[in-house]
Amino acid sequence: MRRLCLVALFALPLFAHAAPPQDQWFTVLLDGRKIGSFESRREPDGERVVTTQKLDLVLDRAGIRVALASSEASTETTDGKPLGFRSVSQLSGSETVIDGSVRGDTIQISTRGAGAEAAQRQMAWPKGALLPEGLRLTGIRAGLKAGTKYRALAFQPSSLDAAEVTSVVHAKEDVDLPEGRRSLTLVEQTIAYPGAPMKTRAWLDEDQTIYKLTMPVMGVELTLLACERACATAPNQDSDVFERTLMPSPRALAANELSGTMRYTLAPREHGLVLNLPDTDEQRVVRKGDRIEVTIQRTAASHGEKKPDKDDFAPNDWLQSTSPDVSSLAERAAGMTGPPRERMLRIETFVRGFIRNKTLGVGYASALEVVHKPEGDCTEHAVLVAALGRSIGIATRVVDGLVYSPGFAGKERVFVPHAWAQAWIDGRWQSFDAALMGFDAGHIALSVGDGDPWRFYAGLDLLGRIDLREAESVAVAIP
Repeated sequence: MRRLCLVALFALPLFAHAAPPQDQWFTVLLDGRKIGSFESRREPDGERVVTTQKLDLVLDRAGIRVALASSEASTETTDGKPLGFRSVSQLSGSETVIDGSVRGDTIQISTRGAGAEAAQRQMAWPKGALLPEGLRLTGIRAGLKAGTKYRALAFQPSSLDAAEVTSVVHAKEDVDLPEGRRSLTLVEQTIAYPGAPMKTRAWLDEDQTIYKLTMPVMGVELTLLACERACATAPNQDSDVFERTLMPSPRALAANELSGTMRYTLAPREHGLVLNLPDTDEQRVVRKGDRIEVTIQRTAASHGEKKPDKDDFAPNDWLQSTSPDVSSLAERAAGMTGPPRERMLRIETFVRGFIRNKTLGVGYASALEVVHKPEGDCTEHAVLVAALGRSIGIATRVVDGLVYSPGFAGKERVFVPHAWAQAWIDGRWQSFDAALMGFDAGHIALSVGDGDPWRFYAGLDLLGRIDLREAESVAVAIP
């Protein structure tokens, strides 16, 4: 059986309002089963307001339980001006801490964790971006009159970027909660993520305090319900949604087909969902109404894709390519001489054997963590390949998407969530998959990134929201 992976499921995008002052608890349900808790606290302190949000989840991945936790503390002025933040993410025992100080139009950032020492850097603050208190005040100014529509740019400390959120106010509804029924106003939000927007639904009282929040996650519904702390922190239930991340193939795909060129027709399950998949030097996307036609060839050919920039060569918090331990392993893996493609193929083969413990229990580790503890699934293979490539001076990136398997977890002929790496060689981006026996036309890219896990998970938002209608072998390569 092909060794595949199922990545950690998502980064939870919460833009919750909270009435001042308030400590609020939620029970977290996935497809109706309790998987964790969420706490939201707002604390005024003189001319400042500190908003803290803490999420704890336990997920089942094909029978393996994985713990995820994240917390964010945002500091703002009482009128919603961003001052700073701290984000703490924990995946299977690995912790990453990001501290940010907003100074005018820049952010001073300190990052530690992911197996590396603290790093300092500066980046631009997205113009007009808001943290939780600013978002809360924006909602209060807009009001809860049915038909009201407003927009805000929400900054997400865990991924250090901003997403536009469009809110539409609807009429009041009676909502059943753990502590009884309440009449609450429905506010629908659309979060403009790359690939496909995410739509959430929140039910608020007159003070704009959220009591219920729902959002789609890989074809199932994630629900937060306000309740007492004892309710929110009660024992979790088993909730293995693995099967829902698998996309059935309309037919079996032969090895000789996958070694050439394949064309897939994908359709959204939701009315109005616009599919946006990346064009790469191996993948060409053509829109056909609400469907898209994706043609993939095993051998990359230059199609005018964007050339790498300096960041594609540089180390980051998850691809620590200049670390002495990573650099030493890169020389061992790639050798000291040879054409770039040959050296990347050596890295691919080396990583395949270096990660001896193939397990779903890691969650998401950085390249340096994998060097020190060689275990994991496709994400660990992908980040290590990308980091080793950068260490020898080759631009790389990490791809998330789907890969075909004739049989996986008791299912036949399915596409499974997967990750691999791409390297810029001979004027085009070429894929390398160390978790499997290399890249083929059974790989469908959903997004490309720099190895950051939260950006990576956002790229998997389409899981459970698309269907594969047709799969055909194509005799000629992508024009």
